[in-house]
Amino acid sequence: MARHYSETEVVAILEDLDPARLHSFIAAHVVTPVVTPDGPAFTDADVARLQLLCDLSEVYDLPDDALAMVMSLIDQLNTARGDMRALIQAVASEPDEVRGRIQKSVHRLRIVTTGRG
Repeated sequence: MARHYSETEVVAILEDLDPARLHSFIAAHVVTPVVTPDGPAFTDADVARLQLLCDLSEVYDLPDDALAMVMSLIDQLNTARGDMRALIQAVASEPDEVRGRIQKSVHRLRIVTTGRG
Protein backbone atom coordinates (compact mmCIF):
# COMPACT_ATOMS: atom_id res chain seq x y z
CA MET A 1 0.00 0.00 0.00
CA ALA A 2 1.33 3.41 -0.96
CA ARG A 3 2.33 5.81 1.79
CA HIS A 4 0.29 9.00 2.07
CA TYR A 5 1.44 12.19 3.75
CA SER A 6 -0.83 14.84 5.20
CA GLU A 7 -0.33 18.52 4.38
CA THR A 8 1.31 18.97 7.79
CA GLU A 9 3.71 16.07 7.16
CA VAL A 10 4.65 17.33 3.70
CA VAL A 11 5.39 20.80 5.04
CA ALA A 12 7.53 19.24 7.79
CA ILE A 13 9.43 17.05 5.30
CA LEU A 14 10.24 19.81 2.80
CA GLU A 15 12.07 22.70 4.41
CA ASP A 16 11.36 25.11 1.53
CA LEU A 17 7.61 24.43 1.65
CA ASP A 18 5.14 26.26 3.85
CA PRO A 19 1.35 25.87 3.92
CA ALA A 20 0.75 28.99 1.79
CA ARG A 21 3.16 27.80 -0.92
CA LEU A 22 1.66 24.30 -0.84
CA HIS A 23 -1.82 25.75 -1.34
CA SER A 24 -0.58 27.95 -4.20
CA PHE A 25 0.87 24.85 -5.92
CA ILE A 26 -2.45 23.06 -5.47
CA ALA A 27 -4.37 26.09 -6.79
CA ALA A 28 -2.04 26.23 -9.80
CA HIS A 29 -2.83 22.54 -10.47
CA VAL A 30 0.84 21.55 -10.49
CA VAL A 31 0.21 19.02 -7.72
CA THR A 32 -3.06 17.36 -6.82
CA PRO A 33 -3.55 15.69 -3.46
CA VAL A 34 -5.41 12.41 -3.27
CA VAL A 35 -8.60 12.30 -1.25
CA THR A 36 -8.44 10.03 1.77
CA PRO A 37 -10.82 9.51 4.70
CA ASP A 38 -8.42 11.67 6.75
CA GLY A 39 -8.44 14.51 4.21
CA PRO A 40 -6.10 15.55 1.39
CA ALA A 41 -2.89 13.55 1.22
CA PHE A 42 0.22 13.29 -0.92
CA THR A 43 2.13 10.31 -2.30
CA ASP A 44 5.90 9.87 -2.40
CA ALA A 45 5.79 11.02 -6.03
CA ASP A 46 3.90 14.16 -4.95
CA VAL A 47 6.54 14.88 -2.32
CA ALA A 48 9.29 14.59 -4.96
CA ARG A 49 7.26 16.80 -7.31
CA LEU A 50 6.78 19.38 -4.55
CA GLN A 51 10.53 19.41 -3.89
CA LEU A 52 11.15 20.02 -7.59
CA LEU A 53 8.54 22.79 -7.59
CA CYS A 54 10.20 24.45 -4.60
CA ASP A 55 13.61 24.20 -6.28
CA LEU A 56 12.34 25.62 -9.56
CA SER A 57 10.50 28.48 -7.93
CA GLU A 58 13.48 29.31 -5.69
CA VAL A 59 16.32 28.99 -8.18
CA TYR A 60 14.55 30.44 -11.20
CA ASP A 61 12.00 32.63 -9.39
CA LEU A 62 9.25 31.21 -11.57
CA PRO A 63 5.66 32.32 -11.02
CA ASP A 64 2.95 29.66 -10.67
CA ASP A 65 1.80 29.85 -14.30
CA ALA A 66 5.36 29.31 -15.54
CA LEU A 67 5.81 26.45 -13.05
CA ALA A 68 2.66 24.86 -14.45
CA MET A 69 4.07 25.06 -17.97
CA VAL A 70 7.46 23.64 -16.93
CA MET A 71 5.82 20.79 -15.01
CA SER A 72 3.58 20.04 -18.00
CA LEU A 73 6.66 19.78 -20.21
CA ILE A 74 8.40 17.55 -17.66
CA ASP A 75 5.30 15.32 -17.50
CA GLN A 76 5.21 15.10 -21.30
CA LEU A 77 8.91 14.21 -21.40
CA ASN A 78 8.45 11.50 -18.77
CA THR A 79 5.51 10.07 -20.72
CA ALA A 80 7.56 10.07 -23.92
CA ARG A 81 10.44 8.33 -22.13
CA GLY A 82 8.07 5.63 -20.86
CA ASP A 83 6.63 5.20 -24.34
CA MET A 84 10.15 4.95 -25.79
CA ARG A 85 11.16 2.30 -23.22
CA ALA A 86 8.06 0.25 -24.10
CA LEU A 87 8.76 0.63 -27.83
CA ILE A 88 12.38 -0.44 -27.37
CA GLN A 89 11.25 -3.53 -25.45
CA ALA A 90 8.66 -4.36 -28.12
CA VAL A 91 11.21 -4.02 -30.93
CA ALA A 92 13.78 -6.07 -28.99
CA SER A 93 11.31 -8.94 -28.77
CA GLU A 94 10.91 -9.07 -32.56
CA PRO A 95 12.89 -11.38 -34.85
CA ASP A 96 16.22 -10.17 -36.26
CA GLU A 97 14.78 -9.47 -39.73
CA VAL A 98 12.05 -7.21 -38.28
CA ARG A 99 14.55 -5.37 -36.09
CA GLY A 100 16.80 -4.87 -39.13
CA ARG A 101 13.95 -3.41 -41.19
CA ILE A 102 13.01 -1.09 -38.33
CA GLN A 103 16.62 0.04 -37.95
CA LYS A 104 16.88 0.80 -41.69
CA SER A 105 13.58 2.67 -41.63
CA VAL A 106 14.65 4.77 -38.64
CA HIS A 107 17.95 5.55 -40.36
CA ARG A 108 16.13 6.67 -43.54
CA LEU A 109 13.72 8.83 -41.55
CA ARG A 110 16.56 10.50 -39.64
CA ILE A 111 18.25 11.38 -42.91
CA VAL A 112 15.00 12.89 -44.23
CA THR A 113 14.25 14.89 -41.07
CA THR A 114 17.78 16.00 -40.16
CA GLY A 115 19.60 15.87 -43.48
CA ARG A 116 22.23 13.66 -41.83
CA GLY A 117 22.62 9.97 -41.31
